[in-house]
Order: sequence, then C-alpha cells, then structure tokens
Amino acid sequence: MLIRKPPNLSELEVTPYELYLNRRKFIGQAGRIALMAAVAPSTLAASNLMSEEAAAAVFGAQEDELTPYEHVTQYNNFYEFGTGKADPARTAGEFRAKPWTVKIDGHCERPGDYAIEDLLGRFPSEERIYRLRCVEAWSMVIPWMGFPLKDLLAWVQPTSRAQYVEFTTLHDPDQMPGQRRAILDWPYREGLRIDEAMNPLTLMATGVYGQELPNQNGAPLRLAVPWKYGFKSIKSIVRIRLVEELPATSWNMMLPREYGFFANVNPEVSHPRWSQARERRLGEIRRRETLMFNGYAEEVASLYEGMDLQRWF
Repeated sequence: MLIRKPPNLSELEVTPYELYLNRRKFIGQAGRIALMAAVAPSTLAASNLMSEEAAAAVFGAQEDELTPYEHVTQYNNFYEFGTGKADPARTAGEFRAKPWTVKIDGHCERPGDYAIEDLLGRFPSEERIYRLRCVEAWSMVIPWMGFPLKDLLAWVQPTSRAQYVEFTTLHDPDQMPGQRRAILDWPYREGLRIDEAMNPLTLMATGVYGQELPNQNGAPLRLAVPWKYGFKSIKSIVRIRLVEELPATSWNMMLPREYGFFANVNPEVSHPRWSQARERRLGEIRRRETLMFNGYAEEVASLYEGMDLQRWF
C-alpha cells in the first residue's frame, strides 16, 4: 500500500524518525515472515518460522541500522538541482512532481503514456530496506517504498528484441536549475541489461520512510538498484524504453574511464581517483569494508558469471 502525505499535513505531524524505528522493531519479525511468505512460500512452509539469520540472508540490509531521515533527504547527489550535496534539498522545493506521465515505448507490446497515478494503482507499493552505495565512498541504509520493476516490465510485455532498458529523467531547466549548466549532456540517462531489470531486487521507488518521495530524492518515481553504485538509480523518470542495443548513459558518456555501464559495487575495482575498498555510512565516523555487490552477491552474482568484472566495471 502506498502511504500518501495529505497536502495539509504539517511537518510536525509526520511520524518522527525515532518512532518509525520503534514501529519497525515492533513489527520487524512479523514483517520478515510475511515477506518471506511472498518470496519463498515453500521455504517458509518447510520451516514454519523464519530465523533472523535466514531473513538477513535473503533481505541483506533488513538488519542494518537505518540512516536518519535528515541524512537521507538532506545529503543527495542530484545534479539537476546543483552539484553540492545540500543543493537538491535547497533548490528543489518548488519542483512540480504532479501531474506526471511516464512514457513506456520501444520493443514492448504495451507502449503508451501512463499517468503516475495509474502505475501506482496497478502496482501497489511495498517497503524494502536497501543499502545505497555511492562512488564517493559514502553509503546509506534506506527504507524505500516502491514496486519491483519486473512487474511493470512483465505487464508491458517486452519482445524478444528487448535486450536493455533505457531510463530518462525529466529535462526542464526552468524547474531544475542544474540543467542550465552543461555539467552533463541533459537529460540524464541510465540503463540496465534486461536480466538486471528483471531481478526481483530492482525497485521502482515511490517513497521513503513511508512518505512520498521528496523532490530532492527523485519524486515522483526513481530507480533503486541496490547492488550498483548510486548513479545508476536514476531519479524523476519520465521515459522507460526497451531497446536492442546498449544504451548511452550520462556518466559513462561524460567520463568513461571512471564510470562504467554496469557500475556494480566492487571493492576490487578502484575509481581512478580513489579506492572503493572502504566506505562510510552517513552518521558514522569509522569506515567499513565495502561488500562485493554491496552485500547482495547471493542474489545477483549469477548475472555476471563469465564476465571480466575488471573490464566490465
């Protein structure tokens, strides 16, 4: 279910971060069992009770401490609103995320222009807790609301020619002041291989902390791909196109030596200007070791069997 914030609700009435954490502790075990019933009912039936260890193995970041809401919403990479981490929260307040239409086209059986309300009505949101790891060696643990991209793709029915999924962000310099500068070749574009897009972890995010996405976090619709670096999780999506050839992506076009198409979190592949072997969670002081595929290797490593991950970074 999508939890909406009514327009007349003041910030003082939004559930505080501390109460949200207490709520999670209270319903955590029940929620994990319910999620496991949806993902692996046969496994749950065999054990009758899902252990903490089993839940953590499946959901990874479920057991991690959540990044405070103020960090999630005040420290962002969203160059459409400025290059500083605080710029998006400062400049995105008047951004209009409604009305919003997403064009879905290319090699699929159901191309069309879809209102965001129609998509949310067809694909109800659920909560997922994912790590988000950025190239600059910082990370967050975020409670997203959203629906699996695979559900949307299954509904639009890709043809056999669809090998990749290309995503495009809104281009509107009047609303997005960062687009008035030639920082990137606007609009922002990203892409996934079709099997990556169909992985159950790949999420179309519609909210965070039980609320609609703030503008600075990519309202009203963004991608969340937890095993890849954050720049793959494109924000404020207006177009999803199924294509046959590898799509051009913004950071790869700008700096191909530094930003590969796959962008899998890999501590063994350094950025040309810094190591990726360690990271710092926002709100923490000490750095921690970076996990292969951001800790989701069990779920996604098979996608890259036989690939040279030093070359295909």
